[in-house]
Amino acid sequence: MQLQQIGIESIGVYIPSERHTAEYISEMSGTPVEILKAKMGLFSKAVPGPDDHTVAMGVNAAKVAIERAGLTPEEDIDLVIWAGEVHAEHPMQTYAIKFQNEVGATKAWAFDVNQRCGTFIVGMILAKSLMITQGYKRVLIGSGYRNSDLIDYTNIRTRFMHDLAASGVAMILKADHPENVILEGSVISDGRFSEDVYVPAGGTVQPMSCEALEKRLNYLDVTDPAALKKRLDELSMQNFLRVVDDSLKQSGYSRKDIDYLGLIRMKRSAFEFVANELGVDPYEQSTYFTEYGHMGQNDAVVSLEEGLRDGRIKDGDIVVLTAAGIGWSWNAITIKWGPA
Repeated sequence: MQLQQIGIESIGVYIPSERHTAEYISEMSGTPVEILKAKMGLFSKAVPGPDDHTVAMGVNAAKVAIERAGLTPEEDIDLVIWAGEVHAEHPMQTYAIKFQNEVGATKAWAFDVNQRCGTFIVGMILAKSLMITQGYKRVLIGSGYRNSDLIDYTNIRTRFMHDLAASGVAMILKADHPENVILEGSVISDGRFSEDVYVPAGGTVQPMSCEALEKRLNYLDVTDPAALKKRLDELSMQNFLRVVDDSLKQSGYSRKDIDYLGLIRMKRSAFEFVANELGVDPYEQSTYFTEYGHMGQNDAVVSLEEGLRDGRIKDGDIVVLTAAGIGWSWNAITIKWGPA
């Protein structure tokens, strides 16, 4: 028996208009502007305005996706997955349920999932599986991200994360939809990195206090930057290639079939390395963000939006979306774009 096809019906993107420029980040951090622009590929990044809260940005993106698909959310959406960040409006909320309510998906049920910057691809894998096994017709996946709030520019240990930015994205998947078909995903996680990057204060190990705030322990930090870099250099790029190869193989394809690669934003040399290793032109068959910054799990969906807008993604193309998140994880998923 042939399994039903799960396809992308629509996507939505919301990027705040506020920006931190490379010049501003340089002034705050001490990193030379030329390093930010040439090495990190960062000319500016999106930062949240007064109303750009995490779930709110996901809602803005979802409304775009719903309008593009011509749906009535209270009737047409069966399941809602929040694939955005936990740094959001209020601690201990179930963000999917808040998101569900604000988009009006009243007949759906909702849950949160999180794997840092890998979350959206995980959400797509889960959505496809649930649609096949449970019979859901439509699933809305939403995400908001503003971990830019958690960056202290004066902390040199987190310089590689100074490009963290803000945005919202959403995707609607439809069952028995032989268009923009979701194929197979692949994920690697490695718990040896789980204690390398986190916010020191605010949890049960070190509750928030006046002293913690004075010491700026409410921002992301890296316990041992040199050791982390060494271990990541040995594994990270190869794991990117592994998940892409595995996703392609499970989908019946190989590197030579890639038409568009939705890579996460990273320093320019790493971006070019992964693309070139996979046989993809990094600037013709992918999209490199110099003005938005790194939007976490939202990067892949923004890359998809940009690729479609610029005509780099066409009907019949094999599209691979990728991600990697602190903790550490590496993710890829393959899509057959256009009508089957």
